[in-house]
Amino acid sequence: MTILYEDNHLIAVCKPHGMLTQGDDTGDVNLMDEVKAFLRERDKKPGKVFLGLLHRLDRPVGGVVLFAKTSKGASRISEQFRNHTVEKLYWAVVEKISNTKNQKSNGTVVQWLVKDERKNFVVAYDHEVEGSQRAELEYRMISDKRGVALVEVRPKTGRPHQIRVAMASLGMPVVSDKKYGAKKMLDGNIALFARSLSFDQPITGERITVTAEPELEIFSLVQ
Repeated sequence: MTILYEDNHLIAVCKPHGMLTQGDDTGDVNLMDEVKAFLRERDKKPGKVFLGLLHRLDRPVGGVVLFAKTSKGASRISEQFRNHTVEKLYWAVVEKISNTKNQKSNGTVVQWLVKDERKNFVVAYDHEVEGSQRAELEYRMISDKRGVALVEVRPKTGRPHQIRVAMASLGMPVVSDKKYGAKKMLDGNIALFARSLSFDQPITGERITVTAEPELEIFSLVQ
């Protein structure tokens, strides 16, 4: 358990690539249950441990996940997520597909996304369509080596597969993200990492930034 930040109301940990954020029908190990078990044992708590889920990362994505240890912390941080005052920063290692007009070293992507829940696949449109959700992010290329690039992404909204779809639409699919057109493969994970999360501490209002280091080797190769 890699604890990145903790106070009386919150705990932030680093989710490994390939682990579920919360339980699903597979019954596989998930981060939320692992954190609960850790707190129960460390703090010698009898019975159930309260742990509020504030946001999620896709299973093949790693990085910072913030949980609430109290209902007050959950309520106040959830409000910050709703008001878009929580700042999220991701690192993505992307392929560079040649002859793509949309490929730029930085910019803003605005799309309307429709998710097929059955296929767990998201389709992007450049205009609003029925059932779509508006998605916006900013990106900039940090480095460009060995046929791939390290991109910093700052999502303004929190939509399913938002970063993965946006990068693919720019001709820069996330490495190993076969679902959205990647050709370079890793061992079941994709090269997308929630690098940092910034929020206001729910009691003091102090601005907190929690940062994690990616464990996948490919990130170190492009820095």
